[in-house]
Amino acid sequence: MPTLVYLEDHEGELVPGSLGVLAKAAQLGGDVAGVVCGSGVKELAAQAGRFGAARVYVADDPALEAPLPQPRVDVLAALVGDEGFDTVLFGASVLTADVAAGLAARLGAGLNWDLVDLELRDGSLVGKRPALQDSVHVDVGWKGEPRLALVRAGTFEPAETGGEVDVQEVTVEIQDFSKGAVMVERAHAESEGPSIEDADVIVAGGRGLGEPDKFGLLEELAKALGGAVAATRAVVDAGWYPYATQVGQTGKNVSPKLYVACGISGAIQHKVGMQSSGTIVAINKDANAPIFEYADLGVVGDLHEIVPKLTELVRERRK
Repeated sequence: MPTLVYLEDHEGELVPGSLGVLAKAAQLGGDVAGVVCGSGVKELAAQAGRFGAARVYVADDPALEAPLPQPRVDVLAALVGDEGFDTVLFGASVLTADVAAGLAARLGAGLNWDLVDLELRDGSLVGKRPALQDSVHVDVGWKGEPRLALVRAGTFEPAETGGEVDVQEVTVEIQDFSKGAVMVERAHAESEGPSIEDADVIVAGGRGLGEPDKFGLLEELAKALGGAVAATRAVVDAGWYPYATQVGQTGKNVSPKLYVACGISGAIQHKVGMQSSGTIVAINKDANAPIFEYADLGVVGDLHEIVPKLTELVRERRK
């Protein structure tokens, strides 16, 4: 099963989600290759060898500097055609969702998305996809080749397996219609500490905070724990906190070692995004809140009193 894994990069590093998918592909076996697209990205290829890639194709060209999907579709479509890959895997992100969809349309291929597992069954690739608001998993397949799959963010952890990698540069040919869009400006939200996708500890807030200013309590706790702050859809929609921090079905999926939910009722839409966390701690004054049903530890009480005390205790332990 010749498999190509798209390796997304950000600020000079391959993103963990892509490396996790690469490690899973290597675990399944077969001929596994990666592809890196961008400008000045040749140095990143060696990283992929540590995570299971037998070889890495490098498309290094100024035309790929901006994170636009169609030029990357051109590269991938040519690779699939020239090298005969029957499977192309992506770790889900805003960019890869566009690239995967564009590649599926270009090749007339089947695309399964939001997958949470991949396995070989009787020699055929089978994906698992959540359904009914993540209450069940269903098996999904492909009617033909190439098979395209978009894996839910945070599903697979990068696992270093060592090994040398064969780096091959590819010729970049951009179609005229792929040059229609240009990147006018790139804006980055200023933040301290890790992103919610990379953080080992997340402190999340919901409507139980009462007002946006109370997120300051969570920021102090997250800082003491060396973690990041997240939010539910309700508070993001209300303008209390940035969308980039939203966890849930319409936000991001996270899998930290510790997830502290403050004032979050625990609706199924939010559970979808954080249920892969190692340990879930819930703080809520409503003893009947649904989040207590799947939390590992629960504290019934006023978060406005509990969180500052918890922050103080953490700081004392770290002195």
